[in-house]
Amino acid sequence: MLLDPFQPKMEQYIDGYKQLKKELKWRVSDRNLMMVSSIYVVHNKRLNISHFIKLSDYIKNQVNMLSTLKSYQRFTIAALLDVHFDNAEEKFHEFINLYDELIQRGFSRGAFTYLAAMVLLTNDPDKSDHKVSIERALSIYKVMKAQHYFLTSTTDYPLAVLLARVDANFEKLLELTKLYYDRLSKNGFSKGNELQFLSHILSLQHGIDPNILITRSVTIFETLKRRRKRLKPIHYPEIGLLTFFDDGVNEIEIVLQLEKDLNKEKVFKWYKDMNFMMVVNFLMTDKMEESMVLETGIFTTFEALIQAQQAAMVAAISNITVTSNSTNTNS
Repeated sequence: MLLDPFQPKMEQYIDGYKQLKKELKWRVSDRNLMMVSSIYVVHNKRLNISHFIKLSDYIKNQVNMLSTLKSYQRFTIAALLDVHFDNAEEKFHEFINLYDELIQRGFSRGAFTYLAAMVLLTNDPDKSDHKVSIERALSIYKVMKAQHYFLTSTTDYPLAVLLARVDANFEKLLELTKLYYDRLSKNGFSKGNELQFLSHILSLQHGIDPNILITRSVTIFETLKRRRKRLKPIHYPEIGLLTFFDDGVNEIEIVLQLEKDLNKEKVFKWYKDMNFMMVVNFLMTDKMEESMVLETGIFTTFEALIQAQQAAMVAAISNITVTSNSTNTNS
């Protein structure tokens, strides 16, 4: 069965979510709990719930009252620190110093600057002072803002940091993202932040002929529209991930079946959009594990793509939360 290799990941994801739900009850939204559980699955690490809660509480006690780490975001950051580092509490202070340095260099305070700091912490070499990465990321963000002033916001900080890691002239790199944006918008993709996000994800694969990636994107997009009843711009980053395969269309049947399985789960049946995002994540990490032995050079790109997709999910969750809170306030 094609789905057999994915069953352990699905079971781990569901079990992790249930543990988190039992422990945190109504203190955190279901979407955030789904995100946290998926982080452990993506990095092939088991959730130790007592250790995770202890680390989350440690983070909460280290930050000021206005920080998003005082509330829901501490759980995401705790999970990311936990899966990447054995000395998570020690690394947290390095992470905070990185956040402060990003602020000093011109980034705005907030949730996505914390994510940008995490991307730096987990991708730059040990003992790096991160100065070159930060300056390059800020330059890239400014050019992004100049290209698409109304679309570019703090949600793009993590992508700017990821693009800063690409070994290419950043102005040419951003010309490439503009090419993707313009060409895809003429092939059925809706203009907006999600398409910009997709364009940046495609740019992470700068070594591949843009025409190939555009063709892959359009083919996957059209196939998903035929096979899936609802395809929203929120799913564009997943299309970007699937372009990593020579023929991502071949993976769509697996994605849709896994999504169907998650939709049947009582705890996830109201989160179909998130379910689609999750199963693409699980598919990518499975392929990443297969590729590591023979193609270790690809691993870094895979990791960047997964982080980009995680940032997209955080953006989606944040937008949903803001809309929900606004609705509740006005009702």
